[in-house]
Amino acid sequence: MKHPSMTRILSHFEESARLANDLLSDATFLDSMAKGADVLIDALRQDAKILSCGNGGSMHFAEELSGRYRDDRPPFAALALSDVSAMTCVGNDYGFDQVFARQVQALGRPGDVLLAISTSGNSSNILEACRAAKAEGMHVVSLTGNGGGALRSMAHVDVCVPWSGYADRIQEVHIRCIHSWIDAIEQALTQV
Repeated sequence: MKHPSMTRILSHFEESARLANDLLSDATFLDSMAKGADVLIDALRQDAKILSCGNGGSMHFAEELSGRYRDDRPPFAALALSDVSAMTCVGNDYGFDQVFARQVQALGRPGDVLLAISTSGNSSNILEACRAAKAEGMHVVSLTGNGGGALRSMAHVDVCVPWSGYADRIQEVHIRCIHSWIDAIEQALTQV
């Protein structure tokens, strides 16, 4: 007997697989991924750091750089702007749209990179963080979807997932992008 939820479950996997397969032949997407990797690698080679911000579940980029991804290696200078105390303090004093920007202003330096993640590309707190990063002389690499929104034009490199449906498909691709970049960084910076 087929489980009543099976059709719905299969449709999620099929849709995700179609999008992933389409990306394999999307030259614009793949080129932006390579450019993003270059920016991230170059920053770490220059002893700069990577700050990351986003709303939701795609925030383990920095943790896997400062911790580990697949193999043991020295930690890389990366920090997720996700400290709850900092966010609630700034949110209370300056508003939610400033929760990342204030941290960028405090921690960012010329040559550092801000990895800004927004499925819509229009999250006000992410846009404010990008403005702050650019004012600090930082590079901005973004992960977006659905056309990239306002963030697309603010980033030095924007990786836009060509999807206008529900955000979960975009988030799935973003996590693949993050893992691909971490692997590229490890390969570039830990090879003997």
